[in-house]
This record gives sequence, structure tokens and C-alpha cells, in this order.
Amino acid sequence: MNLKDFKAGTYLQQYQYKSFLPSKINQTWVWSDPELNILLEKAMLNLSQLDAYSHIVPDIDLFIHMHIVKEANKSSRIEGTKTQIDEDLLTEDYVNPEKRDDWYEVQNYIQAINYAIDQLKKIPLSCRLLKKTHEILLQGVRGQRKSPGEFRRSQNWIGGSNLSDAIYIPPPHEGVPELMSDLEKFWHNSSIQVPYLIRIAMSHYQFEAIHPFLDGNGRIGRLLITLYLVSNKILTKPSLYLSDFFERHRPSYYQALSRVHESNDIIHWIKFFLNAIIETAEQGKITFQKILELCNEINNYLLSLGRRANSVKMIFDYLYKKPVTSAPDLIEKVELSKRPISEILNKLVKSNYLIESTGYQRNRIFKFKKYLDLF
Repeated sequence: MNLKDFKAGTYLQQYQYKSFLPSKINQTWVWSDPELNILLEKAMLNLSQLDAYSHIVPDIDLFIHMHIVKEANKSSRIEGTKTQIDEDLLTEDYVNPEKRDDWYEVQNYIQAINYAIDQLKKIPLSCRLLKKTHEILLQGVRGQRKSPGEFRRSQNWIGGSNLSDAIYIPPPHEGVPELMSDLEKFWHNSSIQVPYLIRIAMSHYQFEAIHPFLDGNGRIGRLLITLYLVSNKILTKPSLYLSDFFERHRPSYYQALSRVHESNDIIHWIKFFLNAIIETAEQGKITFQKILELCNEINNYLLSLGRRANSVKMIFDYLYKKPVTSAPDLIEKVELSKRPISEILNKLVKSNYLIESTGYQRNRIFKFKKYLDLF
């Protein structure tokens, strides 16, 4: 079917409201829009160039961790959390009590991303994987009573205070399993000729239209994009996340999604999505280039330290994963005792690699600002 003939679905009259039943999408899709071809080509080129850094950057997994933290922060902020990235990197004791609930939600999302990425080494992308990831996302936080890890068994809605004034009402819960089964088949159907990026653009829209969970649909739906790219080996490592782009263009993001079920304009959404890929991958390449430059600078600095170089390198390796830390945190995570860690921290502050952010003599927080600023 041609994308210009896409029919998003139909409205179903329920008691005192109308819900939207999305059409199934597991079929071949074609188009005649030349702009879409150009965007698709550029998006794939930028993704391949971004992925090349996974093979160039030493110890790439150290730096992927910060990409995950950034994604958890940005995706959660779209849903209303207020913490900044440096706050999300703190241990619980150092978090402002007023922001602790938001901090817990971001920490859950970090765990959920790490779990899902690890599982892709063992099992294919599936509804089962998304359910388990959703369970981790909602454990012990504000959505813990909204059926973590299960597709919904009641009607939900988006916007408004109830069904009578909702902005969008997804399909009745009875239709969710069949629609999600169709979506899962679309991910893996090798008999249809649809490029990967078109599939995942349509899949993100479809997932949000179905809204299969009672809570957490936005975060799982955005994570789905990265999981799909990794599972299909478009990315060797999970180095691309679109939530930062979606947060910066939030009104356009929601408008592009809404435009599909309001006027069947899936092409507008796909173009928006491909532009998000292009810009985010381009920024990712710049970030990795700056990471390489910083690593070279630090390696030269380590060469000047003589016998202490190995100890300082251990500290830096930890800071690449967690660029906001404290002495007790380092004592727990790095195989060094209190005195050498304290001496190294003071030395790194004097060398302008770390800044101490509290101004206190005790309970001090150190930030690897040069690195943190890259994200």
C-alpha cells in the first residue's frame, strides 16, 4: 500500500466517548515522495557514520553509560520529571528530598534500558521483552499500581482529567493484544519490503496510538526505537536516543503524532522522525569526536604522573561512567583506600579536571565538568 493512502484507523463509539482503533500495519508500504527518499538516505548515512565510532572509541561501553543516563533524563522529563542530568548521577543520599521521587523514576529507567539492551543479546525484540522492561520501569515509583509488566485491562486516555475531556482515547483494552501482535510481526516480517527506518518510524507511532500500558507508554515507546536499531544491527552499540530531540521539539513531536490519527498523514510523521534521526546522529558524531579529544588529553596528562598514573586512570574510568561523584562513592566503587582517593581528587581539582560543587569541607560533590558538558 502507498503511504499516501494510509488509513490510521477508525473511531469507535463507546459509552459517552469515542476511542480510536488503529489499523494494523504489518504489510508492505511504498511511497512516491522524493523528499522521503532523500531523508531516508541521509538518516542511514548518519547512522552508519555514528556507528563507526563504536569501533573507533576505546572502551566504548564506558561512554555509552552516559548516553543512557541522558536518555533516561530527557525521556522522563517529557513525562514531567524535573531532575537535571547531574542530579540523576548523584547517589540517593545527596538528592534533594523534593526531587527524590523524580530521581527514582530516572534510576528505574536507566535500569530498564540496561536490562533491555542486555536481553537483546539473548532474545529478539518482542512484546515479552517490552513487558519486562516496563515492569522494571515502574517498580516502586508513582506508576507501581498501574499493572507494571502487563498490557492494560482497562481504558486509558491522554490529556484531560477524564474520558469526557481527553485529547486522545486509545483503543479498548480488548484489542490491545491483537494490535501488539501485529506490531511485533511487523518488526520481524522478512517477506515484506519496508526499510528499517520506515518500519521503526511507523512502529513508534503505532505503539503510542495503541498505548498498551496504563502508564509509561511514552518512555517505552521511545526506548523501542533504540532497541529496534540495535536488534537489527543498524547500531552496534545503543548510541542513539531521540528523546533529547523530542523534548526540544515537544509541541512538534506531539503534533506530528496526532496528525496521523487526525488526518492519516503518516508521511509528515515519518519525515519528522527521519529529521530527528539525522540531527541526533550528527550531534552524536560530534560528541564522540569530543570524547576522543578529551581522552587523548587525559592520556597525555596520565603520562606525566609517573607511578600514580594507574590509580588516577582508575578514577577517570569511573568518572567516564559517572561524572558526578563523591569520595565515599569512589571508595566503594574503586579499589583504592580513602587517603589516596582524597589526594587524587584534590589533585584533579587543582588541574581543573574536577570542580567541587558544594563548597563544603565534608560531603563534597565532585563534577567532571569537561566531560559532563558534552552531554
